[in-house]
Amino acid sequence: MEHKAGFVNIIGNPNVGKSTLMNALVGERLSIITSKAQTTRHRILGIVNGDDFQMILSDTPGIIKPAYELQNSMMSFVKNAFEDADVLIYMVEIGEKELKDEAFFNKIVHSKIPVLLLLNKIDKSNQEQLEEQVAMWAEKVPNAEIFAISALENFNVQGVFDRVIELLPVSPPFYPKDTLTDKPERFFVNETIREKILLNYDKEIPYAVEIDTEEFKEDETIIRIRAVIMVERETQKGIIIGHKGAALKRVGTQAREDLEKFFGKKIFLETYVKVNKDWRSNANQLRRFGYNQK
Repeated sequence: MEHKAGFVNIIGNPNVGKSTLMNALVGERLSIITSKAQTTRHRILGIVNGDDFQMILSDTPGIIKPAYELQNSMMSFVKNAFEDADVLIYMVEIGEKELKDEAFFNKIVHSKIPVLLLLNKIDKSNQEQLEEQVAMWAEKVPNAEIFAISALENFNVQGVFDRVIELLPVSPPFYPKDTLTDKPERFFVNETIREKILLNYDKEIPYAVEIDTEEFKEDETIIRIRAVIMVERETQKGIIIGHKGAALKRVGTQAREDLEKFFGKKIFLETYVKVNKDWRSNANQLRRFGYNQK
């Protein structure tokens, strides 16, 4: 039996459901899912293994016009996703008309590799609107195969999965067969805490935050974690902590509950807040947090 393996990269505008799709395909929650834009900052690999295949899925940040250095770095992850893909998944949602960056859109239209265009959130549309959207995208991206899906409701996700496997090149696996992701444990601690901040705070606060897990000590029955929540200004620090520490405590409790499910162990989580002025515009700081990796 021939073995297939390849890189399947998911791109699209913010909030179209890329992370939801990847988590549905992988069967694990690897990517942050919230209703806020730009929740995915890194390029996250999720690996699906079968006896005769290895599908390496890459969830990328939503395509935006960068306003500061962090966003430039986020868009470089998207650029790289074009370069090493064996199959490209371009995800749009019902009612969407265009990609926010014309250069990226041209790359999709002129792609030499197979492109699957996934029209997501069809549970929010009717048959007439769906047919109109399929016809519009078929004209805009004539090189793509179109799948109407609902990632959230898991509708037609299996159809996409099966087609991707058909398109994968014959190849030995790139990673050991028991690998779920290329990211270390600390990455998922950081992302889980960041997700809770996205859910619990408004306006600029979530976007000014980065998490740094300073300590991750795993014993047989418990994992002890110490994580720093970085903000850019003293006022943001006060908002994160909240009155008598209540807001920070809520974030810590929610993150601990999710991490216990993820790792299957009791978690002792200690969080504190630190000001790291203008980290989003500082190239050295961004490198430290895993951005600007050339």
